[in-house]
Amino acid sequence: MIEVQGLTKRYGDKTAVDGISFTAEPGVVTGFLGPNGAGKSTTMRMIVGLDRPTAGSATVNGKRYADHSAPLHEVGALLDAKAVHPGRSALGHLLAMGATHGIGRTRVDEVIAITGLESVAKKRVRGFSLGMGQRLGIAAALLGDPATLILDEPVNGLDPEGVIWVRTLARQLAAEGRTVFLSSHLMSEMAQTADHIIVLGRGRVIADSSVGEIIALSSGTAVRVRTPDADRFASLIAAPGVTITRSESDLLVVNGVPAPRLGELASSNGVILHELTPAAGTLEDAYLTLTQDEVEYHAGGPGAATPAAATAAMTEGATR
Repeated sequence: MIEVQGLTKRYGDKTAVDGISFTAEPGVVTGFLGPNGAGKSTTMRMIVGLDRPTAGSATVNGKRYADHSAPLHEVGALLDAKAVHPGRSALGHLLAMGATHGIGRTRVDEVIAITGLESVAKKRVRGFSLGMGQRLGIAAALLGDPATLILDEPVNGLDPEGVIWVRTLARQLAAEGRTVFLSSHLMSEMAQTADHIIVLGRGRVIADSSVGEIIALSSGTAVRVRTPDADRFASLIAAPGVTITRSESDLLVVNGVPAPRLGELASSNGVILHELTPAAGTLEDAYLTLTQDEVEYHAGGPGAATPAAATAAMTEGATR
């Protein structure tokens, strides 16, 4: 388990992490999201003792990382896949790590096999692709067979097969009762991998809930209604607080009236419906809605959209 209480990190007059508190539970894949500069990597570094908090605390399995006598057996971390001497082989790197905790060749060979590095195990890391480096970082995180995994952008640089492999591995580790805490910028992948989501914005927790709850709370009530009698039905449902968008001659996108009520109105007024579909929100839609006012770095130039505009565009796309 990871427990964070009032965790704060300041660099001079810059507050990177601002009094955050959360828990990552065993048996759960907890996703950690936020815009660039939100404080995700800084938080992960403080959890494993690489950065000293200005205030607050972070414990793993009941203790600060530095207080564990054999930390590799408690928590495995992938924070920077490039943090490996380029002249070492993958095998040599893992053997050196294992030697610090009495972990022998048998376990090293096991994690090499788990991560699919058998064919390159004796090659120097300087020749590794980004994806191979990520696999080596995951192998290092798994080396001590820890109860807690902290993975920062573990799918970065992986091909589609590798992305699916990380997803399957994360869910398998959680099913074994381990705590899995991971970050990613791939919202579609996080939606399939995580059970619980924590979202940071400008160093503060702005959401801490299950994936389903976050999507539900951030999604609108848009309903697609397709009918050959669109004009008449639009006039029937028009009311204060109801918005109707007409994207095709026979298609209405209705906000402000739930789908069951629309079905009842159509039935009682003899309106034929060819489609009545609540517009399903996505984690990406929810994330953009939550963070639209928390983005620190905005791209400029011709055609650049504001976060709010991007959210509106994606919401419109979800209703078509």
